[in-house]
Amino acid sequence: MLLHETFPASLIKVPLEAEDKDEAFEELVALFCQATGNPARDEILAAVKDREAKMSTGIKKGIAIPHGKTNAVDRVYGVLGVSKKGVDYDALDGEPVYLLFLMLAPQKDSEKHLRLLKRLAELLDNPAFYTDLVSQKDAASAHAVIRKFEDVLIALD
Repeated sequence: MLLHETFPASLIKVPLEAEDKDEAFEELVALFCQATGNPARDEILAAVKDREAKMSTGIKKGIAIPHGKTNAVDRVYGVLGVSKKGVDYDALDGEPVYLLFLMLAPQKDSEKHLRLLKRLAELLDNPAFYTDLVSQKDAASAHAVIRKFEDVLIALD
């Protein structure tokens, strides 16, 4: 599975309105449930918050990859939030987060989840990916940035 398939435009929120981590989780999970018709909002939100309680997923300057495993989803999904003002995230570097890549996976789908995290990490190693993504004004253009950078990465493999 490819990142641009995991993070379709329908699961991208630009701009993310949340000001803190909990609001961001609420906003992204609400978008996911609305876009997919999944009624398990509370269970999904609990899985994300439980994982986050173990250690902050604010991993790089301006970037967080919150994730949760729950059988309330049938495959790996990605929900992207792009914040213009920054989210108070309790990130490891203490800085606000502007990109939140929420990943949801079933309990037994670790391999696919890990492959997608690895691909995302490869994209995030390219500073231009971050810069291009945070400058987008809507979900469709943010999705196009993911696809463009992923296509380049695939071509290099």
